[in-house]
Amino acid sequence: MSLGLPEEGNRYTFHGVRLLFIPVGVVSGLVAGFVGKKLFEQVWGVIDDREPPEPEHRYASWGKVVTAAALEGAVFRATRAAVDRGSRSAFANLTGTWPGEERPEVE
Repeated sequence: MSLGLPEEGNRYTFHGVRLLFIPVGVVSGLVAGFVGKKLFEQVWGVIDDREPPEPEHRYASWGKVVTAAALEGAVFRATRAAVDRGSRSAFANLTGTWPGEERPEVE
């Protein structure tokens, strides 16, 4: 029985289903931020006993400020990528529709 939807392999795709991913993406972004913050705190705790220095801290060394910022950025970016990829994979497994581009664009 055909539902008038394009068939991809054994699964049907419906582009309107991708709209359902918007709230999933928002929630996964919040989860990634929380997890990234906790993970960074754990990693920084191995490096130093004090809280991570911010650029506005007068007596923090340049090395520690830049190291903290670079490490925080790397942890947040990797955490966000892992959570985003996981939520997209779970969404695709549930709906049969990948909520994003199929492959990177050729430059």
